[in-house]
Amino acid sequence: MNDWESVVAAAIALPGTVIAPHYGQPAVKIAANGRTFVSPGGESDSFCLHLDLDTIEMLKETDPATYYQTPHYEGWGAVLVRYGSHDRDRVEAMMALAHDQAAARPKARPRKQR
Repeated sequence: MNDWESVVAAAIALPGTVIAPHYGQPAVKIAANGRTFVSPGGESDSFCLHLDLDTIEMLKETDPATYYQTPHYEGWGAVLVRYGSHDRDRVEAMMALAHDQAAARPKARPRKQR
């Protein structure tokens, strides 16, 4: 996956997904509960996977060339993934895991409007 379009194509192929806004940008979410699992990263060379903290730590330790966090993401369930990873199969497996974790969560509650 060398760009955002190829990431979206892979993510939207997973069951029950839709493209919907996430903080004003297009992302891939679970249709049934509105949970985001793939979003654009804050860095131009990466996209973001929404995963549990333990998996994020494991990914950063085992493949820091692909998976990383900037201070903005530290402590949150999101890891940046560099485009053009040498291990596409692992990236796709982590995308599927992010999909499954998001699908298992309850429907997101609407945020209060100020």
